[in-house]
Amino acid sequence: MRQLNFLLIFSFGLATVMFTLENTAATTVHFLPGISSTLPLAAMLLVVGGIGATAAWVFAVWTGVVKKVELVQSQSDREAQRVKITELEADIQRYRATVDAQLGLLPAAGESSAPATEAVTTD
Repeated sequence: MRQLNFLLIFSFGLATVMFTLENTAATTVHFLPGISSTLPLAAMLLVVGGIGATAAWVFAVWTGVVKKVELVQSQSDREAQRVKITELEADIQRYRATVDAQLGLLPAAGESSAPATEAVTTD
């Protein structure tokens, strides 16, 4: 893989040198009314390419910062969710204990709180 990277970088550098040697004619670029610049075409393209590369780098850094902020924010949200889950689990345990205590106070399922009535049979 290193050889491929070296080959690509070397080829791009060689193409840039050849382009610079072949395009030495002066070119005038008008930025705004009254503001212009005259440089060789290759130099102008290198300057514009440098500005574009710098803009791409700034965008990449900005994207990394935004992702980092979102990561920190999501971690704090997860921590808040963990705390809430812990609180809810404690509530469930307390409610279970309360229900178990109340079930212990109820009479047994086979017993009845009303007096037993005897069946009357007629002959």
